Amino acid sequence: MADEQKNGLGTTLLAFALGAVLGGGLALLTASRSGPENRQKLHDLADETRGKLNGITEEAETRIKKVIQDSHDLLQENADLVKAAVKAGKEAIAAEKAKHEKAA
Repeated sequence: MADEQKNGLGTTLLAFALGAVLGGGLALLTASRSGPENRQKLHDLADETRGKLNGITEEAETRIKKVIQDSHDLLQENADLVKAAVKAGKEAIAAEKAKHEKAA
């Protein structure tokens, strides 16, 4: 499931970046502006795209950190459960040994 989320996020980022590049290229081809105006427009578009990508990257980082923390917590809970089960098993064995020793 985590792999599917990673693939989905990667595909989304790639689609976004590709769309931005294609959109920028089409805008330049169809623009009726001078060279300096086109460069400024392209610079503004690049800044806007960079800002959006930074936001997406920060959101992805937050999600990944949450998944890592949740996984760590789950592993810790299971480790405690296994330790408790082993301890209970050892206590049960000791109780049975004591019971048999008294009987003998």
